[in-house]
Amino acid sequence: MNSQGLSLMLDPALSCGSGYYGRMAHNEEPLSGGNASEAVVRVGMTVRKPWLKSTPSVHRFMHYLHENGLSSIPRPMGRDPQGRQITEFIPGRLAPDDRPLALKDLTEIGEQIRQIHDIASGFSTAAEETWTTLIPAPDADLICHNDLAPWNFIMGDRQAFIDWDGAGPSTRLWDLAYAAQSFGFLVAGQDPYEAAQRLRTLVVDGYKADAGLRSGLPVAMGERTQAMYDFLGAAHRDDFQPWGEMFLNGHGHHWDEASKFVRKHQSLWMAALRT
Repeated sequence: MNSQGLSLMLDPALSCGSGYYGRMAHNEEPLSGGNASEAVVRVGMTVRKPWLKSTPSVHRFMHYLHENGLSSIPRPMGRDPQGRQITEFIPGRLAPDDRPLALKDLTEIGEQIRQIHDIASGFSTAAEETWTTLIPAPDADLICHNDLAPWNFIMGDRQAFIDWDGAGPSTRLWDLAYAAQSFGFLVAGQDPYEAAQRLRTLVVDGYKADAGLRSGLPVAMGERTQAMYDFLGAAHRDDFQPWGEMFLNGHGHHWDEASKFVRKHQSLWMAALRT
């Protein structure tokens, strides 16, 4: 794509109404860092990637979150002439996923996750909507991001969760279990007591989880990490890509070890989450 006269074809049902996006002209810049997205590029202050069957539902959900005061996600902006989905590009850097975050950051992240869940609780789904949920949650009753983790969190002047393609039915507990384990850096090799402090900071100080969530979280974290490992293993056996390849290139080992670590220290997590 060159910079001459690019015109965006925004879906009227999804358009956010910002007309200047349809007049911008930019070259494409490939974006890296994701594991499961193909052909993701930046065009000016937008991101373009493949339009999926679930994209209309996901964009409607994202619009709802924005309209109800959530600024910590990209704005959905319809599709372009190539049929790709368009979302807002948010400058910044991805949160590190190879080391713990500062406690101050974890508090703020917990607050943002709570805001997402609280606003999402008012969203009503339609029977004809389609969602892509790779790892179903037991007794799903809430539309969630389903991959709230450092590799989907932009840090900068405006912090934001990105990559909403996997949004779909889940629960607060299932979504929070995944986020708490990943952001808390509850992984093999970590000091379990320091990990427990990070967990408490995100869940109690940031998210301000009630007693029910706190009591159910230690078990749910073990189930969620094991479910991730099982999913990747099944994807490898069934040649379901790119997940099958991810199982072999280190992700399978990571989630196996994470599951063992989380389950081994379950009583410590329970103690840390008591108030």
